[in-house]
Amino acid sequence: MRHFGHIPSASRAGLFHQEPAEFTADSPASTLAVALGATLYSPATRPRLADDVRKQAARGVVSMVLCLEDSIDDADVEAAEANLVRQFADLAAADAPQDVPLLFIRVREPHQITDLTARLGDGVRLLSGFVLPKFTEARGHAFLEALTAAEKASGRRLFAMPVLESPELLHLETRAETLAGIAATVDKYRERVLALRLGVTDFCSAYGLRRSPDMTAYDVQLVAHVIADVVNVLGRSDGTGFTITGPVWEYFRLGERMFKPQLRRSPFLEGRAEDLRTALIEHDLDGLLREIELDRANGLLGKTCIHPTHVVPVHALSVVSHEEYSDAQDILRPERGGGGVLRSAYTNKMNEVKPHRAWAERTLLRAEVFGVAREDVGFVDLLTAGLAG
Repeated sequence: MRHFGHIPSASRAGLFHQEPAEFTADSPASTLAVALGATLYSPATRPRLADDVRKQAARGVVSMVLCLEDSIDDADVEAAEANLVRQFADLAAADAPQDVPLLFIRVREPHQITDLTARLGDGVRLLSGFVLPKFTEARGHAFLEALTAAEKASGRRLFAMPVLESPELLHLETRAETLAGIAATVDKYRERVLALRLGVTDFCSAYGLRRSPDMTAYDVQLVAHVIADVVNVLGRSDGTGFTITGPVWEYFRLGERMFKPQLRRSPFLEGRAEDLRTALIEHDLDGLLREIELDRANGLLGKTCIHPTHVVPVHALSVVSHEEYSDAQDILRPERGGGGVLRSAYTNKMNEVKPHRAWAERTLLRAEVFGVAREDVGFVDLLTAGLAG
């Protein structure tokens, strides 16, 4: 699989200075953590789930979570598990691993990990891992031990994606201790933790809050402070950190806007691009675009998505611009090993070699899986191509 693999190769060649690289479920964890992109959630109760997975793969989705937790009723868990087993069998009978996205199952309790891994049979070859809800030190060990046992029993490499969403993490008086416990737990099982996910909906729920499409997660100060602390402790670039993914965008259409659109006109002034801008605003996706930019500025990569229309904007804004790529390459040239300051090739900024090195390394990792846009290609072009593909 590869990002933008659903669009024709000729179109890709016209968009990318460096095309996105191919990867598989067996690629190194460092590659997969960056490549997750827009991770699309789907309730495990869907009767045609295998067909849904195939359809979304054909539209450019590279990672999906099949959910047994909050997206389904408590009374439906047993039926949803049985449905998952049937749907994986359907996929395994007709599809090779490279034809489906990275598939994860979001469980409720640790015993579901070992139970489902055994019940999937041959379908387990299409499973990349499990999403672990309401992750804390106290709950995390049992989940990760179950994952270790399932991996051993199945002979299949399985990853964990803990979700940080517990009240203990949100509440100020317990946050530092909770973060320290989470950090110790995921460090112990580092080789099995692919990424950490943020459960912002649960954070808001603890205070009876819900942000509107006019606002990003960073406009809700309670949430913004938690994100900052999570990145501070768990997202460091010194080798101790993990990939942390962006929070879900809760799209719902409003009858009337309270605030003016956040999407500037200038990137949309050519051809039919203004029509695209209008469509994005009408579907309240201008706020999503702004939140994606703020995610990256705050150290997050990828995003939890609950609607297929969110996938292409996430991926379009994950592509490395030609300017970013140029800066990163300059900073990481071997002859720059001693440090120093240099003017960017675009002559519009200072590149300071030592302080910007970690940024440059992360940028080139993103460039490998999302590609580098041509010098004259912007996110509107990528968005348009992704939607058309």
